[in-house]
Amino acid sequence: MRDFIYAEMMVHVPMCTSKEAKDVLIISDKAELLMAEVARHKGTNLKVVGCSLNEISSLGDAAYDVIISEMGDDAAFFSQINRILKKDGQFVTTHPSLDNVEANKNIMKTLGKYFKIIMPYRITNGATALLASKEYHPTADINLQRADMIDGLSYYNCDIHPAAFAMGNYIRKEYLGIIKN
Repeated sequence: MRDFIYAEMMVHVPMCTSKEAKDVLIISDKAELLMAEVARHKGTNLKVVGCSLNEISSLGDAAYDVIISEMGDDAAFFSQINRILKKDGQFVTTHPSLDNVEANKNIMKTLGKYFKIIMPYRITNGATALLASKEYHPTADINLQRADMIDGLSYYNCDIHPAAFAMGNYIRKEYLGIIKN
């Protein structure tokens, strides 16, 4: 997978779904590419922490509009994400392949305790990310003007955004009642 596609899709999908993403948190041990993409959104306050539950636990309540994570998937982690995310926040995380149905169902069920919307989306070449939203729907509430006005992108655009959420029937059937859209 091309690194720029991964970084653009991990950042711009939640940033363009959020009504007004000002405070952004990246949870990663290698955040340089993600940081560069967040910097394309003027007026954002960016914080980066490593993949450590202790670091995340020390962050303030309801402090972030968007959280982009490359960290694990356990219940304690998701509880902390819920605590530090604002009431209308977006959370994007890496996750196992959609072919690993049981692992993903467990992740999605846990996230379902905190989020109204939970949807996988394609990054490229079969790789997917998982968007969880407390308020905004990633295809119904996309900010088209924001998506079209980002300078210097190589992949992401306002057409790619909703198309990334299109899934085949076998995935829809396998995850029926688990994906919340």
